[in-house]
Amino acid sequence: MKTLTTALILPLLAGPAFAGKAFVSNERGNTVTVIDTDSWEVLTEFDAGNRPRGITISPDGRHLYVCASDDNLIRVFDTETYEELPSLPSGPDPELFVLHPSGNPLYIANEDDNLVTVTDVETRTVLEEIPVGVEPEGMAISPDAGIVINTSETTNMAHFIDTETFEIVHNVLVDQRPRYAEYNHDGTKLYVSAEIGGTVSVIDLSDDRTGEIVDKITFEVAGVLPEWLQPVGVKVTNDGSRVFVALGPANRVAVIDGETDEVLDYLLVGQRVWQMAFTPDERYLITTNGNSNDVSVIDVEAEEVIRSIQVGQQPWGVAVTPD
Repeated sequence: MKTLTTALILPLLAGPAFAGKAFVSNERGNTVTVIDTDSWEVLTEFDAGNRPRGITISPDGRHLYVCASDDNLIRVFDTETYEELPSLPSGPDPELFVLHPSGNPLYIANEDDNLVTVTDVETRTVLEEIPVGVEPEGMAISPDAGIVINTSETTNMAHFIDTETFEIVHNVLVDQRPRYAEYNHDGTKLYVSAEIGGTVSVIDLSDDRTGEIVDKITFEVAGVLPEWLQPVGVKVTNDGSRVFVALGPANRVAVIDGETDEVLDYLLVGQRVWQMAFTPDERYLITTNGNSNDVSVIDVEAEEVIRSIQVGQQPWGVAVTPD
């Protein structure tokens, strides 16, 4: 394991800021790998606590938040110096989270305690603990920031939580083991992936902040066993024209027409593709491939995988600095 030292930090402080960086949480390696998104070179790797999984960056690009699942807290780092800052309370076993568009608060799924914890990132205090279904995981926030979505893996539901009252206002039953939720950018659709169910549920929100399933996207790849087609991460382009779905042990990313919900193509990436993140200009999509210990870089316009980059042990999540 490579650990960041003072000798590495000082040159970074003295030199110019990088144009863009991708931060990759390595679940088994207990590190974060940093990649320059211009050169696609690995810049460094630093310790990030025990079992880092969910990862995100503040809207101003200054702070990196990491779910240190086995430490039962959120670790915080400076995105330029990689210095660890005071951590945030999270509740037990944080796995995924979503940050309010303003940068505060943070909504955290606590897998072992059946709670969503709301944490103030400035005061470092817990604002609320919201009981949800069994094994909460996926988190998303509506474009108007009025609703937070949590998916519970064992209850097989998407829970709609009002961000002002912290109450569940709606539930939608989806397929088995929902892992991720993602709004399109005008808030008219919500996509919920079901890892064991093998589907992505499409929830229509065009008439209301809560809605019902109007479509279920299924997947079929020649030569790949159906049980290997396990949807996890979901990303939607800003214009809504494309939806990308990571298919876990199928080692594919599905490309979906955002208007018709039709699967257009499957892109071969590394082994056990899990989570994804766009670069700010959406020119590239980065995927984490847990069993091949690498990330794949997809050219979004060409819908083509253009490179693979080795990172740490069992990469899980990825976040990219904003413009």
